[in-house]
Amino acid sequence: MTLLKTFTLKWWQAGLFKWGLLALGIAIGAFWHGFFGGYLPVLIVLAVLSLAYISYIWWKQ
Repeated sequence: MTLLKTFTLKWWQAGLFKWGLLALGIAIGAFWHGFFGGYLPVLIVLAVLSLAYISYIWWKQ
């Protein structure tokens, strides 16, 4: 079983995946807001850096 294999998604499948991750993130944040509240600045920096990196890779292709 290969966990890290290459695959291709259609644009609507990628959009559905992103909406699912967004909904999951909102649900986790709403349920465990007390636990993650102290780490909010770190999580924001991590999100910005990772999204900037992916955007850079996407733009170069």
